[in-house]
Amino acid sequence: MKKKVLLMGASGSGKTSMRSLIFSNNPASLTARLGATIDVEQNHVRFLGDLILNLWDCGGQDAFMDSYLTTQRSTIFQHVGVLIYVFDVETNEMHKDLEYYRDCLDGLRQFSPDAAVFLLVHKMDLAHDKDATFERKKKELHEHSEKLGQPTPSVTVFGTSIYDESLYRAWSSIVHTLIPNAAVLSKHLTIFAEACSATEVILFERTTFLVIATSSSPTSPSPGAASQELEATRYERTSELIKAFKHSCSRVREEFHSLEMELPEFSAVLDEMTKNTYVLIIVHDPTIETAALKLNIRMARRKFEELQGLT
Repeated sequence: MKKKVLLMGASGSGKTSMRSLIFSNNPASLTARLGATIDVEQNHVRFLGDLILNLWDCGGQDAFMDSYLTTQRSTIFQHVGVLIYVFDVETNEMHKDLEYYRDCLDGLRQFSPDAAVFLLVHKMDLAHDKDATFERKKKELHEHSEKLGQPTPSVTVFGTSIYDESLYRAWSSIVHTLIPNAAVLSKHLTIFAEACSATEVILFERTTFLVIATSSSPTSPSPGAASQELEATRYERTSELIKAFKHSCSRVREEFHSLEMELPEFSAVLDEMTKNTYVLIIVHDPTIETAALKLNIRMARRKFEELQGLT
């Protein structure tokens, strides 16, 4: 099952850098070496079971954009699952960007009317007042989308940067819309969390470490959990940190397999769940041993392989 993802936006807005960071495991420090995208670069990324992301990174030079919207219109906009349009937060040509965005929406309505739309206000690390800048841009993009007949609920706007966890938050949300059984996975993660007496359980895609599903909040918190205020950015922050750690391992020619932490406040185990996923278990009960959590993961693997269509 292929899901087509269009990555579009002006030349220099950062599309290729974010793609290499998420899907090629390149650190942000190396993205400056990447050249401009010529026409369309396609990548097929196997995700869960038979789900394949067909990622189209479209060059943003005017000549290419004009071609996508005229002679290549049906080729570009047919069978699209998600459109990701990237806006450079410091662009001086916002008017032209909005015109191209309008034309892309027209193409979607004609060939892929059910496609989800995500707008990324990128390079937020360059903004002086990030919160105020993002809120202003978000309001502007929502108002413009409304005028174009794209109601606000159908357009999701994120502020992103390759230098912090915001990019993982946006891409996890994007990918989540493409996973057909995400709700089923979340349901079984909640059952698994209860069996482990865990505060929370998170399922990550193996290569990108994007969040696939999470357990729901426990109705009866484990001892110590009630006093813990969980960070709102904990999922994407974990994705960023683990990807950085994996890169460090590769630099010394070691392979990352699993991670265990026993701290005064909590314990955590990160281990392989299936051949496509990792699972992270967070426990605040000090009486629960990490060895027991790892045993539970081994016992749950077959069930999660079935849920992902791997058996």
